[in-house]
Amino acid sequence: MNQQQILTPDAQYDDDGTIEKAAAGQDFSFDIFRERKASAIPAGYWRQADALLVWHEVVIDAALISRLDRCRIIVRAGVGFDHIDLAAAGAAGIPVCNTPDYGTSEVADHALAMLLVLRRGLIYDNQKLRDDPVGAFVPGAPLVGRIRGTRLGLIGLGRIGTATALRAKAFGLDVVAYDPYLPRGQEIALGVSRVDSLEAVLESADAVSLHAPLTGETRQIIDAQALALMPAHAVLINTARGGLVDIDALYEALIAGRLAGAALDVLPEEPADPARPLIRALADGEGDLRDRVVITPHSAWYSPESRADARRLSTETLIRYMRDGQLRNVVNSPWLASPR
Repeated sequence: MNQQQILTPDAQYDDDGTIEKAAAGQDFSFDIFRERKASAIPAGYWRQADALLVWHEVVIDAALISRLDRCRIIVRAGVGFDHIDLAAAGAAGIPVCNTPDYGTSEVADHALAMLLVLRRGLIYDNQKLRDDPVGAFVPGAPLVGRIRGTRLGLIGLGRIGTATALRAKAFGLDVVAYDPYLPRGQEIALGVSRVDSLEAVLESADAVSLHAPLTGETRQIIDAQALALMPAHAVLINTARGGLVDIDALYEALIAGRLAGAALDVLPEEPADPARPLIRALADGEGDLRDRVVITPHSAWYSPESRADARRLSTETLIRYMRDGQLRNVVNSPWLASPR
């Protein structure tokens, strides 16, 4: 029996697919690239691929899907899938699956850590003491405040939103969530409050943390109008998807003093677009933005353990279908024609 070919266009690991090959066994071979654009990979690899195991760098659009002559499944080694044309894949009979059961703890930890960094002044104090260990040995970070008893608003109460809520409760925060797709009563089981509108979260929260997927409905859910609803002392945290936030409107709110601070693990363009006003202002040291804004490089999901989980679980999902025809974590069911 000939080996089936699995193509990974944008691997987020340095080895030769050790975990993937161990999970797949001898009936499969891997073509592994580390590219950001599909055009960097010779056309033959796309046409001969029996399956795609993708990360988040290469866009899998309709034009590319039309060149997948043999592909039977696309599996995302991660949670988000907004870079994959689900409808086009479905019309071609290619199921798209994601890997939701990894990194939950890491992202929730990261979201709460970002709140603590802002409200406890950790980066501010560390930098001041590095520059002047003696003269700066006094407290004075601009956003410091007691978090116990303040309100954390969560937009999205799925796996990661739930994990964040549980951590926040341990710190004594009052947690309120908005998630129109959450079954009624789930908030009771978690011991958090629930509101039925985005506006209700934004108007009442001292900090807002985003935990929603990027869809047509949620793209730039935090825009200028939404930011105007938030109290001036509030902070915004985004560990979900960069496209949820109008980053230019965020910049305007920050420099105008209509928002106290922000912590972003994800951006509309990754790596960051230096032409964006917020990115340019941070690089130039404009005003006090560096003291009020924290940015990390889409690393909330990352730990060695989490990356290993993503690699193993995504491969298992792919092999489960290729060998036995069993699907799990399908994200394009509404569009899926008869599978190939």
